[in-house]
Amino acid sequence: MESSIRTKGLVFGYNPEKMFQFPDLDILKGEQWLITGRSGCGKTTLLHILLGILSPHEGEVSIYGTSLFALSGSARDTFRGKNMGVVFQQPHLIPHLTVKENIELSCYFSGKKYKEADILSLLQKLNIGNILKAYPSQLSAGEQQRVAIARAVIHSPRILIADEPTSSLDDENCHEVISLLQSVSEMYQSTLLVVTHDSRVKEAIKNRTTLDFS
Repeated sequence: MESSIRTKGLVFGYNPEKMFQFPDLDILKGEQWLITGRSGCGKTTLLHILLGILSPHEGEVSIYGTSLFALSGSARDTFRGKNMGVVFQQPHLIPHLTVKENIELSCYFSGKKYKEADILSLLQKLNIGNILKAYPSQLSAGEQQRVAIARAVIHSPRILIADEPTSSLDDENCHEVISLLQSVSEMYQSTLLVVTHDSRVKEAIKNRTTLDFS
């Protein structure tokens, strides 16, 4: 089976007194994984390295066989836009844009073109097909998070990464969002990587790497 994410010997530090040495990862195509650990253990740092936003002091990251840090900064941005989708802790929807327009931004950055019917079809699968022309302020927290998921997967990413996607949600919406992430990753045959300290998520995804730096 092909590896979608492979890391080796990753080391990063914001200062010499605090250096993170991350465990090696080998996540296969289509697998679902959790990156867990207490606050301050480096989860977000590792996420930013996997996205090519932060460069490690040592080590390598390979995404479907492409050495991420052998690419220039602009080439990494292009590669990320085409191959990765990201769901953040907060939806980060642009207030003055409609749901349709917010999702179209992802199409623009990925370089792929979609018709309105494609967006509507995805929203219907997420059970929010009636909000295409609504603005973020008109949506509930759960609806906003579903729009964020739609924005992350509209370009059929090979890897879907969710950064603390449930920490601001109640139990019902927490379980719904994780279920949606799993279903859309299966729909698009994307590898799913959820970075979280939320213990409610642990039972839903069995593959797990726990960061534990003292």
